[in-house]
Amino acid sequence: MRHSLKYFDKMRCLRKRSAVSFLGILVVCLLFMNLYIEDGYVLEGDKQLIRETATHQLNPERYVHSFKDLSNFSGSINISYRYLAGTPLPRKRYLTIGLSSVKRKKGNYLLETIKSIFEQSSYEELKEIAVVVQLADFDSAWCEGMVQDISQKFAHHIIAGRLIVIHVPEDYYPVLDGLKRNYNDPEDRVKFRSKQNVDYAFLLNFCANLSDYYVMLEDDVRCSKNFLTAVKKVITSREGSYWVTLEFSKLGYIGKLYHSHDLPRLAHFLLMFYQEMPCDWLLIHFRGLLAQKEVIRFKPSLFQHMGYYSSYKGAENKLKDDDFEEESFDIPDNPPANLHTNMNVFENYEASKAYSSIDEYFWGKAPSSGDFYGIVFEKPIKISKIKVVTGTEDRQNDILHHGALEVGEKIVGSKKGRQCTTYLRLGEFKNGNFEITDVEHKVLFDINCMRILVTKSQKEWLIIRSISVWTSQTPNQ
Repeated sequence: MRHSLKYFDKMRCLRKRSAVSFLGILVVCLLFMNLYIEDGYVLEGDKQLIRETATHQLNPERYVHSFKDLSNFSGSINISYRYLAGTPLPRKRYLTIGLSSVKRKKGNYLLETIKSIFEQSSYEELKEIAVVVQLADFDSAWCEGMVQDISQKFAHHIIAGRLIVIHVPEDYYPVLDGLKRNYNDPEDRVKFRSKQNVDYAFLLNFCANLSDYYVMLEDDVRCSKNFLTAVKKVITSREGSYWVTLEFSKLGYIGKLYHSHDLPRLAHFLLMFYQEMPCDWLLIHFRGLLAQKEVIRFKPSLFQHMGYYSSYKGAENKLKDDDFEEESFDIPDNPPANLHTNMNVFENYEASKAYSSIDEYFWGKAPSSGDFYGIVFEKPIKISKIKVVTGTEDRQNDILHHGALEVGEKIVGSKKGRQCTTYLRLGEFKNGNFEITDVEHKVLFDINCMRILVTKSQKEWLIIRSISVWTSQTPNQ
């Protein structure tokens, strides 16, 4: 009897321990069934499990280990692509820009989008990018017409190996009719968004080995000047930190950046849940399943939606990204530093959140005269430009009403309590903001510290929205 009880206890233990991994294996099995077997032949019970797993209330934390460990797909999906213009790339690039386009009932912005990509890039940047346009409409006459237009306007980019136009025959698509109507969407809407998921999956699959990084755009987008240089700067600043998706626009799936090695897995993921929800929702779940819980979005935005009519039924689409800046976009260097303040910090809006290009900020309760926000750089630096912005659009009074910006030298103290012994005042805040250029010509010493000093007490709380530091030549270089 004792042996029997011990046996059952052991079995219960094993069942608990294997619950997550079993679910992961089951999801993977279902994935392959859904990818390689015609949708109509998949067992109804299996399809139901996939649907339940992919609902909009999907809990990423519950499945993160299963998905990350067991569905590490590295192989491409077996599809034959038609090259409508261009040839396979002779060498790997730094960034691939992917566009998928279909015939619209009203308006067509694809040519303008391609033009913006190339015009907003320098000659040096053009050497490091590849643009892949997927014409995803089943209307062959429309595809032929678009290929002619693209080839005439961008012939030199095609010859230079910077532009490729591809198409996937309709035969490779899964069932698109009679899909279940999640969120009470009409049938034609479900078909449209489901096909769009498959379009993007096929595009991602094609682009998986073309470059180190991949950015997803829509076919009605305007680009910021020298966007590639800005993207490279951000990627460099994130070295050593884990990320799945970096966002350079807050709209839909515009400006979402991925490591190219994640593209096969993302392509499989979109195909697995193609009929469940719109692409931008699936991208959020993908990021969460790979253990990136928070959005990492950079401002100003590098890409702007310019289309007035949607590709779905020609409906009006007036969405605009109010964080977009087209000209003279330059991401600050913000060299490594220790951040500290003696202000009363509200909740988790700590000091580090102001010294970042991510969309977050420092928030302190009503500061008093003499309070400060300090930055101690890891190494002495030469600074060319400083910009500090306080307050936000919805809290326009939470600015620094009276304050100054100072830089210092000669660090003293322990590692945790390091500070400068002497400071030089560079100027006062005006309307909550501070900006100065040519700092290296105004400050003769190498800068070890920088601080924002409150010069008069205020009743309002203080939001430091962003602190931006641009460096010039480093000392002893």
